[in-house]
Amino acid sequence: MRQILFAGAIGLFLTLIGTPLLIKLLARKGYGQFIRDDGPRGHAGKKGTPTMGGISFILATLIAYALAKVITGEDPTYSGVLVLFLMAGMGLVGFLDDYIKIVKQRSLGLRAKAKMAGQLIVGIAFAVLSLQFADLRGLTPASTKLSFITDFGWAIGPVLFVVWALFMILAMSNGVNLTDGLDGLATGASVMVFGAYTFIGLWQFQESCANAVTLTNPNACFEVRDPLDLAVVASALMGACFGFLWWNTSPAKIFMGDTGSLALGGALAGLAICSRTELLLALLGGLFVLITMSVVIQVGSFKMTGKRVFRMAPLQHHFELKGWSEVLVVVRFWIIQGMCVIVGLGLFYAGWASEK
Repeated sequence: MRQILFAGAIGLFLTLIGTPLLIKLLARKGYGQFIRDDGPRGHAGKKGTPTMGGISFILATLIAYALAKVITGEDPTYSGVLVLFLMAGMGLVGFLDDYIKIVKQRSLGLRAKAKMAGQLIVGIAFAVLSLQFADLRGLTPASTKLSFITDFGWAIGPVLFVVWALFMILAMSNGVNLTDGLDGLATGASVMVFGAYTFIGLWQFQESCANAVTLTNPNACFEVRDPLDLAVVASALMGACFGFLWWNTSPAKIFMGDTGSLALGGALAGLAICSRTELLLALLGGLFVLITMSVVIQVGSFKMTGKRVFRMAPLQHHFELKGWSEVLVVVRFWIIQGMCVIVGLGLFYAGWASEK
């Protein structure tokens, strides 16, 4: 428990004091946001706002995790380190994308093939390594079985698992990226999901099958390799994003950029895979799924019928063009995300309680 509190508090503190320093550095170098001409008219005023703010909470999360370990004297675990690796690796791909956008003033950043190659390299490395490092119980950070509340069904094998893990990583990374279109929207939504995973990790640790003597419900224990450390990682991310939100909320003083959005998506996918809640992530991160689906529907409809379902995709821009203010869209979408987290945690608890 002390690790979780220290990680969250340090992450919050570091981004609260570190982000304004990063803002000054990026502004001095002229690393401002490039605004596309086909976006909502109200976004034109955001041109030049410092971007690549994801650097702030990525570094804060890594430092918060390390300091929490040093302060408490606990050792890092393979699960925690692998999730941090996935976050940092995806963040590096996003950083290269942002850097090219700024330096070359090219709104699309990295070429599609190069960006995909970077994501695949990081994702495959995570997926392969997550099936290694078995503990004394034979548990590895990830499982080759699909999972919702816990693992279910037959093992799909390592090859299909890598494909499945890649799908999750790419889907969540791009989902957060698409959501990051309004000030504070993706950051605030991410805080809620990381909060949920802090609770899930702590609950899984309390009800771990390794703690047979102290189990509340012996018939519904969790076979997760390092649940407490996953809670530490989630807490560090929650605190770091909370602090970043202070500067990212409307009117944003800094944007997270692809550096931040790809990192957050990778972290979410990593937490879901290592905590055996893969399919539950689709509900806990319901806003990201909803916004991603709006793009899929828009593109599919236009290709098949030549007509658009929404005035503009992703979905948040549709409501902007209907006359909603940016703050109104963000707050209402946060409410939707909050309800998704509540329902997801409710199902998580109900699934555990139903085994009594």
